[in-house]
Amino acid sequence: MRGLVVIGLLAAMVVTMTGCISPVGAPIMGAIYTDVKGPGEVIDPGAGFSKVGQAEAQAIVCVATGDASIDTAANSVGITKIHHVDVSYMSILGVYGKMTTTVYGE
Repeated sequence: MRGLVVIGLLAAMVVTMTGCISPVGAPIMGAIYTDVKGPGEVIDPGAGFSKVGQAEAQAIVCVATGDASIDTAANSVGITKIHHVDVSYMSILGVYGKMTTTVYGE
């Protein structure tokens, strides 16, 4: 019986460490903590970038909510011409995660 409990605890640890909150698209990911910026995208190099808008989505224990879309980030500050976009990912033990989209434009 004791062996079964130990196997169960080990299986639970493996599931927790792999996490359901893995930042999809993150350039790299740490098993314990991740805080990275992903490759951005240049949309219109001719546009200025006097405005900066952000949108984010969060997840806690396999439940994710939010809208981290480029459209939401741009609309948050009235950007109509997008210069470039950056994306950042943060995750702690695969239990809590956050994705932030940052849009620069005018």
